[in-house]
Amino acid sequence: MNGLPMVVSEPGLPAKVTIHEVGPRDGLQNESGIVAAADKAEFVRRLADAGLTTIEVTSFVPPAWVPQLADAEEVFAAVRDDPAVSPALNLPVLVPNMRGLDRALGLGAQQVAVFASATETFAQRNLNRSLDAALEMFEPVVRHASEDGAWTRGYLSMCFGDPWEGPVDPAKVVDVGVRLLETGCWQLSLGDTIGVATPGQVGALIGAFERAGVGVDKLAVHFHDTYGQALANTLAALRLGVTTVDASAGGLGGCPYAKSATGNLATEDLVWMLTGLGIDTGVDLGRLVATSTWMADRLGRPSPSRTVRALAGASAGEKQ
Repeated sequence: MNGLPMVVSEPGLPAKVTIHEVGPRDGLQNESGIVAAADKAEFVRRLADAGLTTIEVTSFVPPAWVPQLADAEEVFAAVRDDPAVSPALNLPVLVPNMRGLDRALGLGAQQVAVFASATETFAQRNLNRSLDAALEMFEPVVRHASEDGAWTRGYLSMCFGDPWEGPVDPAKVVDVGVRLLETGCWQLSLGDTIGVATPGQVGALIGAFERAGVGVDKLAVHFHDTYGQALANTLAALRLGVTTVDASAGGLGGCPYAKSATGNLATEDLVWMLTGLGIDTGVDLGRLVATSTWMADRLGRPSPSRTVRALAGASAGEKQ
């Protein structure tokens, strides 16, 4: 076994998929302990060395909101100034408001992201304001970022189910998503924040966006694996033409404001599936597994990723 799957392509799938790596931000924000800034910066460097070209570094939220990311300035500056990190690397950061944007732009960030909700309840719990008020808050953020030459990505959470409101009407998601795109976001990431989606829902939502005039070139997907559906949902999106998939190295992450949310889709599990389908990712799976194993050691627990456990275990067995 060479650590790679047998390749059997499926007609109609994209030839190449962009992986939007969220481990350093979304993966570490839900940790109970604080990961050292130097380790976070090293995590980004190792992910880049594994071939990932878009790595979400941190979030410029108030430290009281997410203490795990209180070192945003230190981490971003360390990554930015690391000679081992290519200047061509995409290093987006999350910003919740104008204050966060100013902090990010002051450090030279060229890509930022805003985080909206498809449901009213989660908007209140996550941003402490109504859904409409949140969208109004993001409009000047996106505009100011554009004026400064930065690109803004829009995250939309609770696109398939909400722990307080239940199943979410696709029409509601499309309405909020279109409004977020109209603020000037170049891409919209559809989040299954609590991991309840199934492939049929994915198809229905993407179809609803297309009927509203939003093509798949504007859409990315962000799945959590609470019910083991993340890869199935990803494949459903790929079959409809989506070419950007969010994932977290080692399957790290969750959501600090939605306690039922478990880990993100593991980047290694995604790369294994895409490699087996003959889809180019540019990622060295062996290096990626080594990186997640390294981070798992620092967190003091095994990686949740099945691919990491399988390949790291096989490697350990070969050394015995």
